Amino acid sequence: MVDMPAQERLGLDIKRAEQELIAAKQVAVRAAGLTVPQYAALFALAGNPGISGAALARACLVTPQAMTVVLKNLEERGLVERTPHPWHRKVLETRLTEPGRVALETADARAVVIERAIADEFDDEERDTLRALLARCGEAIRRASSEL
Repeated sequence: MVDMPAQERLGLDIKRAEQELIAAKQVAVRAAGLTVPQYAALFALAGNPGISGAALARACLVTPQAMTVVLKNLEERGLVERTPHPWHRKVLETRLTEPGRVALETADARAVVIERAIADEFDDEERDTLRALLARCGEAIRRASSEL
């Protein structure tokens, strides 16, 4: 085992914060009958109507296969509609339906409470610093994993 004491390892702290965020958001979006991945998809769709499933997967940081399952469930519930692209018939454009918009608004009204609580914990400079530090973490992780 490589010598790196537990108190020097930041991965667990990052994972714990992520798990707490996801758990809180799951409670928040449940009122709209959504899961966090479904909420994320609807949120991304609201700003990108007509986006493809592959692009939506990238926007939501999930695999295309995972997004296919999310979209199938949302479509079956009538929260999104998918239609062939006018030029690229194999590409399906995805859009929110009116019930999807209502579900998103319900979920987002509750999820934003969590986002505000996080934002309010820091001043503007601290938020910028936190974002920069998290970006550096991501860069370090990508760099280290490319060396494996």
